[in-house]
Amino acid sequence: MQETKETSLITKKDLRSVFWRSFTMQSSWSFDKMMAYGFMYSIEKPLRKIYPKDDDYFEALHRHTETFNITPHVSPFVIDLSVAMEQECAKADNFNKESINNLKVGLMGPLSGIGDSFFWGTFRVITAGIGIAFAQQGSILGALLYFFLYTAIHFLTKYITGNAGYKMGTRFLENSAENHLIEKMSYGASILGLTVIGAMIGTMVTLKTSLTFQFSGTETTLQSIFDQIFPGLLPLGATFLCVWLFNRNVKTIAIILGIFVICIAGCWIGIF
Repeated sequence: MQETKETSLITKKDLRSVFWRSFTMQSSWSFDKMMAYGFMYSIEKPLRKIYPKDDDYFEALHRHTETFNITPHVSPFVIDLSVAMEQECAKADNFNKESINNLKVGLMGPLSGIGDSFFWGTFRVITAGIGIAFAQQGSILGALLYFFLYTAIHFLTKYITGNAGYKMGTRFLENSAENHLIEKMSYGASILGLTVIGAMIGTMVTLKTSLTFQFSGTETTLQSIFDQIFPGLLPLGATFLCVWLFNRNVKTIAIILGIFVICIAGCWIGIF
């Protein structure tokens, strides 16, 4: 692997490139990869600097095509943190490359929880309310205030989180080799990511059966038995089935259409 010894290899110009490119994170959004290609585009220039050899460069690009989704406003934190990790990966032959994606997955859930609640659920509503108050009076200030207030905080958050991510990542990685902190952090991020996914399955995936049968003269629903034995069994099973199909290279759109067909047919027959 190409040796890249200087931690100052990445300049402020490179980080500014990440900042501006991060605004395109959702331009290539898809159901299977979500923001992955936007993430890859945002980190592309620093990767080219870190990995002069084409093989290493293409491998790094491919590493960042894994499914990724986050509140766009805080995305530079994870991108620049990944830049710092890629620098360490280029310097150390024994660096665990999987830890880069593990950390990304581990961070995107908690950061999105904070980012979504603040930007989408709170700040956007407040700025829109201010704008509406002026707009109801027929003033163009309504639209302008909403746009500039929201955009200013958006820009500021991206800039601050991006710099913080790179600086924190660089300092942390410089002192982590002796204590194996990367491995521990990767392991913790994996557990956190799986916990978030498990919680999402339990709260966001809904699947119940309406099948009933007679038992000792009493009508019993199959769903009530499932709930007593293993609450959430059907949602978990449906999720595992989708993951299995995805790992078998079944297209995401085919899985979605299949879910539609099965649900409609199941409701018509009386299964759901």
